[in-house]
Amino acid sequence: MITWLGQDVLYIRLLTTQLQPYMEYNFRAIEKKWQEQWVNSHAYRVKNDSTKPKCYVLDMFPYPSGAGLHVGHPLGYISTDIYARYKRLKGYNVLHTMGYDAFGLPAEQYALETGQHPAVTTAHNIKTFREQLDNIGFCYDWSREINTSDPSYYKWTQWIFLQLFESWYNRSTEKAEPVSELVKIFQKEGNIHHTCPGDRQIQFTAAQWNSYSETEQRDILMQYRLAFLAYAEVNWCAALGTVLANDEVINGVSERGGYPVVKKKMRQWFLRITEYANRLLEGLETVEFSDAMKEMQRNWIGKSQGAEIKFNVKNSDDKIEVYTTRPDTIFGVDFMVIAPEHELVKKITTPEQQAAIDAYLEYVQSRSERERMSDVKQITGCFTGAYAVNPLDGREVPVWIAEYVLAGYGTGAIMAVPCGDQRDFNFARHFNLAITNIIGDAFTGEEANPTKDAILQNSNFLDGVDMRKGADMVISKLEEMGIGRRQINYKMRDAGFSRQRYWGEPFPIIYKDGVPYAVEEKDLPVELPHIENYKPGPEGEGPLANITDWVNIAPGVKRETNTMPGYAGSSWYFLRYMDPHNTHTFADRPITDYWNQVDVYVGGTEHAVGHLLYSRMWTKVLYDLGYIGFHEPFRKLINQGMIQGSSRFVYRVRGTNEFVSYGLKDQYDTDALHVDVNIVDGVVLDVEKFKAWRNEYADATFILENDQYICGQEVEKMSKRLFNTVNPNDLVNRYGADTFRMYEMFLGPVEQSKPWDTKGIEGVHRFLKKLWRLFVDEQKGLIVTNDNPTPEELKVLHTAINKIDNATNSFSFNTAVSAFMICVNDLTTLNCHKRNILESVLILLTPYAPHIAEELWQLVGFNESILNAPYPVYKEEYTKESDFTYPIAINGKTKTEMSLPLDMDEAGLQAAVLANEQVQKYIDGKPLRKIIIVKGRMINLVV
Repeated sequence: MITWLGQDVLYIRLLTTQLQPYMEYNFRAIEKKWQEQWVNSHAYRVKNDSTKPKCYVLDMFPYPSGAGLHVGHPLGYISTDIYARYKRLKGYNVLHTMGYDAFGLPAEQYALETGQHPAVTTAHNIKTFREQLDNIGFCYDWSREINTSDPSYYKWTQWIFLQLFESWYNRSTEKAEPVSELVKIFQKEGNIHHTCPGDRQIQFTAAQWNSYSETEQRDILMQYRLAFLAYAEVNWCAALGTVLANDEVINGVSERGGYPVVKKKMRQWFLRITEYANRLLEGLETVEFSDAMKEMQRNWIGKSQGAEIKFNVKNSDDKIEVYTTRPDTIFGVDFMVIAPEHELVKKITTPEQQAAIDAYLEYVQSRSERERMSDVKQITGCFTGAYAVNPLDGREVPVWIAEYVLAGYGTGAIMAVPCGDQRDFNFARHFNLAITNIIGDAFTGEEANPTKDAILQNSNFLDGVDMRKGADMVISKLEEMGIGRRQINYKMRDAGFSRQRYWGEPFPIIYKDGVPYAVEEKDLPVELPHIENYKPGPEGEGPLANITDWVNIAPGVKRETNTMPGYAGSSWYFLRYMDPHNTHTFADRPITDYWNQVDVYVGGTEHAVGHLLYSRMWTKVLYDLGYIGFHEPFRKLINQGMIQGSSRFVYRVRGTNEFVSYGLKDQYDTDALHVDVNIVDGVVLDVEKFKAWRNEYADATFILENDQYICGQEVEKMSKRLFNTVNPNDLVNRYGADTFRMYEMFLGPVEQSKPWDTKGIEGVHRFLKKLWRLFVDEQKGLIVTNDNPTPEELKVLHTAINKIDNATNSFSFNTAVSAFMICVNDLTTLNCHKRNILESVLILLTPYAPHIAEELWQLVGFNESILNAPYPVYKEEYTKESDFTYPIAINGKTKTEMSLPLDMDEAGLQAAVLANEQVQKYIDGKPLRKIIIVKGRMINLVV
């Protein structure tokens, strides 16, 4: 219960605590005081057994980089903090906590560059992050803090991996099931009812299965497991000693460091996420993601319906299998293209073309898949010398390899139809290949513009079948002929799960004579050994391969030397927050049943097709296996925009150390250089600080304009490399955490990107000072009264309650901050210092500026924290207008206005208007012919 101490007791407290009690808004002392008190009282500790309704509010947790936070990072964190505090005030049991995605390549690379162990730098970075977060005053339950590089955490990451390893996807029941159940099926009926997802050619009877050796059986099971081993082409960077993802390779070199990257075939772990493709699509219909986010995931999954068709290779037993969504264009096939990595390349290349093919393959080795897919203007390819035979009309078409066809998409081969596909058309034109002229003059322009009817009318295929009815009937005929079959395809590929690096979770896998087995659960976690040398192991293996004592467990028994990728720990961390100290499982089922889905998840769109898809898959697997009771991890997702940096530039006269001001730069030959925004006031450079900033500028000279050096400016990504980052600690120290929190929200809608501009923060700081003065006078001290509020004051309050409640609930925090400013301005104009008004204002403000709200709450006499106060209830009767200002017209022309009660009847309105002196003056004694009254709008007198 909230209790008020009483005015006399309050003044005694004021006089005895400080010499100058609360005369001014001393934000530094106030914020430090309350942050300490909240920690000491465990104010944000959350229970799992509350009778209150639950609300789970979550941030995508950060990688703790050495650079620490800049002002762009807290945007999402402040948003969730406001919402979490708001829901708590609304009576919810709110789970809101924080942790660190601490494994990954950047930490390992930093260790290589500085000679420090990743565990040391990671711990230091986490400490810095924690201090910065605490400085802003977040309401995290730090007792639930997690760190993915802590063995007590990654023990359960390894455990979940083993669930994936020991499970397969039953397409009949559409769920993951234990591999042990699959073995029983094979023992009884073989795999006739369960097509092998890893290799559709694998078929066997029960008798054959039972005759296989253990190694043979495990090889087959590997083709079914959700976590499986396979050989694949990877982006190998020897300098970094690891495999890189496609988006980490640019123009044949690593994005980090610019080191050479080559293709290398290695045995890798994968997750069979493709088995969940359709459920991942269906699940999007049950969650509140933005339309743009859903579309990104749909496009990535890339579901399509079509047919697989087999083309014989001339003079060979080999067949080229293609997948196409347009089987009805088969008569337009003029050539075939297979991926450079396709297994048939070596088999079908003729001796005459071998040298050219080898040279082309070497070129493709240097290209990332991202470049191969996006570079549509660059046309490259090489003829294999082989020909494929169209199964319908017997035409022989050349077989080429080209980088725009990827081995992992579809079958890694396409039937090229230049008359129906622009890229195929461009390819044919570039290499001067023949194009079947079945559509007359369709190629008169740059764009190929075939019509389906034209293609179909020129084919003499199929007696009695009207191909114009579409691809469906064509597929049926292809199936009847045994050369094709209906197929649903997904563009998404199975997720690579191996990294040849040190700083990651070790796999809980051992090899007995080369055959992989799961580590027993009692032996988890498999801890990452401490090493000092991070150089790659032999044959491209990770650094762990160099630790022979750790690798070799017993004769013929070895550990897996790869480590898991960064997204391993982040695929399930939201579950561990629910039950972070559990030592017997990743989280107890009753606890996960209580917290259930994350109600609101906030993070960047850059995780759309990585983290979000993997965490959705892991959740579905755990749901299928009965460990949790929900199959989608995040009910609602909000993508915060980016706070962009406002960069500043100086202009150095080329070949000198002289710098010319922005307005004069066009008179000189200059180079634009980024300069630290923290030594620029607006656009005016502090030249002395600039000279001290870097040694190379110590003797710099300047060409000024109006005795100042004016910098150029441009909005860019906020980055340490561009010197445009601002440390939140600096702003908190200067203006306070409450000001910083509210200003970040005031910049604009959370979902939109916007440039940072420190100048505007002054206005928010003045607002908080104005709020302070409603409670405290510098001379008199506390000036809050117990007087009853006026209707005008109640109207201001309840208008604010309505706007701020709705805005906070919908994450429209910039709108709420504006409403606060209007409210405080109006109360200041009304000279309102009344307790019954101001207490509610403080509760409304608590999610946004908790420190000042808590301080003033205690000042006005409450013992219990404002964190537990009930949220004010909006009452419409206080904001409902009782009067309306009518425009009064004489013969249709407005002459004056009158404020009259909205509930007054027409007779009363007419009497009031006719009694008005201004109206009588305009009538001027003329007889009234008619009075027209439209209630709530206007009144017109006709004379």
